[in-house]
Amino acid sequence: MSLVVAKFGGTSVADYAAMHRCAHIIIDNPRTRLVVVSASSGVTNLLVELTQADTQEGRRQALIEQITDIQYQILGDLGHPSDVIASIDAVLNRISQLSEQLSQTRTKAAIDELLAQGEQCSSALFAAVLREKGAAASAFDVRAVMRTDSFFGRAEPQIEQIASLTQTLLAPKLTDHIIVTQGFIGADYNHCTTTLGRGGSDYSAALLAEALKADAVEIWTDVAGIYTTDPRLAPNARPIKEISFNEAAEMATFGAKVLHPATILPAVRQKIQVFVGSSWAPEKGGTWIRHQVDAVPVYRAVAVRRDQTLLNLHSLQMLHAQGFLAETFAILARHKISVDLITTSEVNVALTLDKTGSDSSGNGLLNESLLQELSKHSRVRVEDNLALIAIVGNKIATTPGVCRRVFEVLEPHNVRMICQGASPHNLCVLVAESEAAQVVKALHENLFEATS
Repeated sequence: MSLVVAKFGGTSVADYAAMHRCAHIIIDNPRTRLVVVSASSGVTNLLVELTQADTQEGRRQALIEQITDIQYQILGDLGHPSDVIASIDAVLNRISQLSEQLSQTRTKAAIDELLAQGEQCSSALFAAVLREKGAAASAFDVRAVMRTDSFFGRAEPQIEQIASLTQTLLAPKLTDHIIVTQGFIGADYNHCTTTLGRGGSDYSAALLAEALKADAVEIWTDVAGIYTTDPRLAPNARPIKEISFNEAAEMATFGAKVLHPATILPAVRQKIQVFVGSSWAPEKGGTWIRHQVDAVPVYRAVAVRRDQTLLNLHSLQMLHAQGFLAETFAILARHKISVDLITTSEVNVALTLDKTGSDSSGNGLLNESLLQELSKHSRVRVEDNLALIAIVGNKIATTPGVCRRVFEVLEPHNVRMICQGASPHNLCVLVAESEAAQVVKALHENLFEATS
């Protein structure tokens, strides 16, 4: 069976009108059999605030009321179907129970279960909208198949188990039903709810597509595909019709917010095409991400990732010694922290930290325990308020003149780090966050607009 997995983000399922638009996208394509949804826009942020230790009782009740109002507005537009009301009320009661529990005793397992409730609501409501439009549709609890480890807040999917469970429990349902399920969440081997980290709904969709051997994954968001840069920073940014997996991985990693970096991994493994389009304007088309593409330009896009942390480690032990980097990376690995960019000298290591897989509850990466461990073998300096800008394309490391064109734009700015050579698809620079917009606009003008 030819199969498409469609994922809709929070703004695409924000309210009844948004769900109505998305329902038409699904019904218009009979190949779409599995739908993965995020929580309605704003709900996850409200749930995150509910998990905080300092949330007062009055504020806690106000947050629950806001979450309830979002769900009941959609229920009202649906005509208050009794079966869906019962499902939503059960979820809302669970939110109240978990938030009260967390006000007494905080556990990571309870936090993850609370954060997962938004998707439980949106999937039940969206399935009801599809049924209202005449489709045979039902909600499915993804925790039955999305098996993960028990690292709450940033759980790691167990690929083989997901494939086996999906084929057994989910695939048979797709023959005569459109199935609506949840992104972002899973369950460990003890059936405790886990979350995949902020932005994990795209990843969920790709993992399920991989397990089902789907033909394509469609990521529906609020922008019409991927652009040469953020149009808010460069008004002349152009839409990209198709890009390769490698280019898309670089763009997602370095800040293209329309696509979560991990989405690419399952798609690459199974060579599944990925489409990115706007649920608000599907007629505008979007961007296809494919294994092979016709055009491979030197410059494809400029991406920016804000709120970057630079960690600088200084130690004379590095001088003509072995094992310093191994020990540093072992410490970071124990704290489940991924290193992004790295530069070294004889006695210094400078590295940026990858925040794309950050904890679902919004906890920072650099905790006191980590800094204390690092301080045992080096002097640690932390720099914040930085932005990482990446020039993404092809054969960048072997094309003469790239650095000249980039550096002439950077001349008025202080560049904190430069990385090139590890990948043929990018050149990265770290600058002050306050200068990021100006740098992106100038780079786009020099690399894309001056030659057009």
